[in-house]
Amino acid sequence: MRLCFLVEEQYRRDGMPVDVIRQLTAWGHRVDVVRPGGSLLRLSETVRAGDHDAWVLKTVSGGPGLTLLEAAATLGLTTVNDARAIRGVRDKALAAVVAERHGLPVPVTYAAARPEEFAEIPEAEYPLVVKPADGSSGRAVRLVPTPGELVPPGGREGADDGMLIAQPYVPNTGVDLKVYCVDGEFFATERCSPLHPDRPGRERQVPLTAGIAAIAAEVGAAYGLDLYGVDIVLGPDGPVVVDVNDFPSFRQVPDAVARVAWAILRLAHAGTKAPGTASGPYASSYTSSPYGPSALELPALPAEPAPASAPVGGIA
Repeated sequence: MRLCFLVEEQYRRDGMPVDVIRQLTAWGHRVDVVRPGGSLLRLSETVRAGDHDAWVLKTVSGGPGLTLLEAAATLGLTTVNDARAIRGVRDKALAAVVAERHGLPVPVTYAAARPEEFAEIPEAEYPLVVKPADGSSGRAVRLVPTPGELVPPGGREGADDGMLIAQPYVPNTGVDLKVYCVDGEFFATERCSPLHPDRPGRERQVPLTAGIAAIAAEVGAAYGLDLYGVDIVLGPDGPVVVDVNDFPSFRQVPDAVARVAWAILRLAHAGTKAPGTASGPYASSYTSSPYGPSALELPALPAEPAPASAPVGGIA
């Protein structure tokens, strides 16, 4: 197969996607790497129908890579994930609307262009979590205890760059649960919340309960994602989805590089869904993709050792 990876400068040395690209190449596939924002692109040649079996995006939320991916999708090329699905989660204001429409457990979400506008939110809903609507990797996420602290001490730095969102803080232990979906399987890890960097903790695999796995599957179906991560906090009223990421790091996932490479090949092989098969703008190909045996010959993944106690990855 011939694949095109859109990789911005921030990720050019990261294991995701560098190691995945190396794995695909080692399996005999051709991988072209395009660095949007880092060079002059002749669009008519860069995005030419029929040149690649699939396009894969690993860029920051506000970068130009998504535009190129959407251009490829417009020409009918296969993208991993679906370009509309990526747009749906990278715009966190839009993501909140999609989540509520599908009944996902998410906090109430407010949007504004300037942080001081959140002063209209009833004080009973404080503290608030305020972040850029196009943010990623925890960038500029703040815990705001009171309306008087909405504007950062240094002023409204970066406030004119785009929309902000605010959500009531969900009380928790300071540990986030990250659930990854790759090739139809779910894996759970926990790590210290960016809102509580002072609390001790390390990132590690944890057992995945049936309830959390069901929420993660609903997230994939709601947004139309195949490869993704879900940030969940365990609040006093149960699990709450606080963020969704397309093509995350997949840290702590067993054999993550091989699994992600395998999933990309399967999705590329499946190709673009036939018109009329989706049920809406964010309908998922998740349940209909051929994750079972197919004509595509894929290398076998290494066998996983049996867990010594509770299972890690999969459903407990």
